[in-house]
Amino acid sequence: MGDRRKFIKQSLLGSAILYPGISQALGKPKQEIAAGEKPLILSTWNHGLPANANALDSLRNGGSILDAVEVGVRTTELDLDNLSVGLQGLPDREGIVTLDASIMTGDGACGSVAFLRQIKHPISVARKVMEETPHVMLAGEGARQFAMAQGFPLEKEELSPGAEKAYEEWRKTSQYKPIINIENHDTIGMIGIDADGKMAGSCTTSGLAYKMHGRVGDSPIIGAGLYVDDEVGAATATGLGETIIRICGSFLIVELMRQGRSPQEACEETVRRLVAKTKNPSDIQAGFLAINKEGEMGAFAVHPGFNFAKGLLQSNDLIDSKSYFS
Repeated sequence: MGDRRKFIKQSLLGSAILYPGISQALGKPKQEIAAGEKPLILSTWNHGLPANANALDSLRNGGSILDAVEVGVRTTELDLDNLSVGLQGLPDREGIVTLDASIMTGDGACGSVAFLRQIKHPISVARKVMEETPHVMLAGEGARQFAMAQGFPLEKEELSPGAEKAYEEWRKTSQYKPIINIENHDTIGMIGIDADGKMAGSCTTSGLAYKMHGRVGDSPIIGAGLYVDDEVGAATATGLGETIIRICGSFLIVELMRQGRSPQEACEETVRRLVAKTKNPSDIQAGFLAINKEGEMGAFAVHPGFNFAKGLLQSNDLIDSKSYFS
């Protein structure tokens, strides 16, 4: 964990000028979670820091909370150093990169894409599905054709240098086993609430590294990787998608908050249920973030190592989540 923290601090120092607020995150990670501050943006993992910064800039410039969560994760979709999101991500076992994404607002509007190829910004295609079609999800070739019809350029299908190197190394054994907290399933999920209490969320990923061709995880599934309800709150997930899908993780958190649980209590209960439904929980990682309509927040994971970014108009901090196993 110490090496991971050192790497994060070094990689973000060069970005602090470009992304206002990152400098506040470079000290000792906070352990206590503040409540009730709006606007508030939460996003998974250390790559949530620059994503939060751009989301907050969108809000400062008059964008809606929906605009903010889209703009925020687009940052990660373009990050060539991130091998778990966007076209630079690690491929499936056939050597092909396929992308999943979803977006949702607190009034129930939502859209998603799954098994999408050659499109740089799947989150923006998901928003188009939400706004321009009568559907919630488009997948595969249909999603690609829709994206092109909406004006998204088709990118050349090739592996990024980092992904190609990792893939060639994997092919030596072609063994598949998820490794917790390693960048083979580090989705970015983002949820936010504005000053008026309106909420939105987004989730985007290149999915599990070396997955079976055609595999779809939790990120594009409304209620699994993401769920938002202005009357209650919002939640998003990261980690091994199969475990999250099995318990409808994000929807479960929102429903627990509807029943009176705090965001933290809801995240903890959801992780307990996930662990109970997983045969070998010691081998997997999953983490959850939540916000309620008052702006209170929560975070919890199966194992230590999950961190998240908390963005306010005057700060942007990286926080280590508590976990079920210590």
